[in-house]
Amino acid sequence: MRKGDAPQLKRGYPGTEFCVDIVVKGRKTEVPERFRKHVAEKLNLEKIQKIDAKVMSLDVEVSKEPNPRQADRSDRVEITLRSRGPVIRAEASAGDPYAALDLATGKLEARLRRQHDKRHTRRGNGRLSAAEVGAAVPGAAAINGNGLLVAEEAPPTIPTTRIGPLEVQGEGPLVVREKTHVAAPMSLDQALYEMELVGHDFYLYVDSETKEPSVVYRRHAYDYGVIRLTTDPLAETEAGGAGGALGG
Repeated sequence: MRKGDAPQLKRGYPGTEFCVDIVVKGRKTEVPERFRKHVAEKLNLEKIQKIDAKVMSLDVEVSKEPNPRQADRSDRVEITLRSRGPVIRAEASAGDPYAALDLATGKLEARLRRQHDKRHTRRGNGRLSAAEVGAAVPGAAAINGNGLLVAEEAPPTIPTTRIGPLEVQGEGPLVVREKTHVAAPMSLDQALYEMELVGHDFYLYVDSETKEPSVVYRRHAYDYGVIRLTTDPLAETEAGGAGGALGG
């Protein structure tokens, strides 16, 4: 037995498959008996084995950082858990070994829970029933209420047109993105403030004086422009729009 090592403590609880060996050792430092007892109390084996019943051993290694500039994290504790699954390690540093053990134990339990949840999800959580397969799996055969296969119907052909990097289905027109906002009418000064607030180069609003849709936009340096839309009662056809005026 090396200096700083302790006899293996074999502990287990009813209903678990393995007894757990706890080994506390020091690397280039002495481990007091009081700390060894604290490790046995802090590592709640009953709690750990409820998460992973196949735990076989727990190694706790204590080391000391001699650099006085790192006094606030001079004591380091590393916990290694071995089971029939993957090895799980957790380590932490603090100003004393008891605080480092508390931090490392918290990390170990968190990683154990993540591993447990991953196994639980992989084993069956999210399985689909036979009735749900048709809707969830592309290309799966559909079954009616009598358990008979439903004949597949060919989807209607939709003409596709490629415009640059985009594919447009149907007759169009091409709408890249559409947004609808609800906003109260506001003054021009408020619209300028809102535009600066969101960091955009333009801001669409309804003018509180004219009740008309308007756009305030940034031009050059600190200059701003305003575009207002009015309805022409004599117009019989739709105009081309005012979008081109933004460059002026």
